[in-house]
Amino acid sequence: MNVSQGTQPDFAHAPNLTIKVGDTRFVYRDLGPKDGVPLVLFHHLTAVLDNWDPRVIDGLAKSRRVIAFDNRGIGGSEGRVPDTIEEMAKDGAAFIRALGFTQVDLLGLSMGGFVTQMIAQHDPLLVRRMILAGTGPAGGVGIDKVTRVTLYDMFRAFLARKDPKNYLFFTQTVRGRKAAGEFLARLRERTEDRDKPIMLR
Repeated sequence: MNVSQGTQPDFAHAPNLTIKVGDTRFVYRDLGPKDGVPLVLFHHLTAVLDNWDPRVIDGLAKSRRVIAFDNRGIGGSEGRVPDTIEEMAKDGAAFIRALGFTQVDLLGLSMGGFVTQMIAQHDPLLVRRMILAGTGPAGGVGIDKVTRVTLYDMFRAFLARKDPKNYLFFTQTVRGRKAAGEFLARLRERTEDRDKPIMLR
């Protein structure tokens, strides 16, 4: 499914949209049917819109309205990156309400799972259902090591001149390396109007 077929755009061709929330402009993509309860996606640490697997998003968007966005200071969104998960959750809830939604489903991947749990805790009427992927609760076993592991894998990737996702999300087996290569190829399918890459400050 893509624009050239005269149908709804797939994730590789969906336009980057913006909405102003307070003084900050957020960038997002909106796919799928416009009825029903939307599914809002929260991505992992160091990720921008183009880091979502397009096959996953396209699959979800066949039957659901799916909205992916960059939180404050990430990718194409303006502002300074929040210092805490709680601030990220407040931004996420404000973004959702600015779109006019009073109830949504949330999907949080890794750090995005921390943010979605915080939204559900502080704004429970906004959240109908929640999907948590590759994440855990505050104080859970190993949660305090997430940043250290991420930085270690990023350093390994730098030395090996590889994308950090090779180490962050895939085993270093033959099958794991093959799956990583296929995943990274899918992330390059979008060739125009890509999101701004993450910047380390």
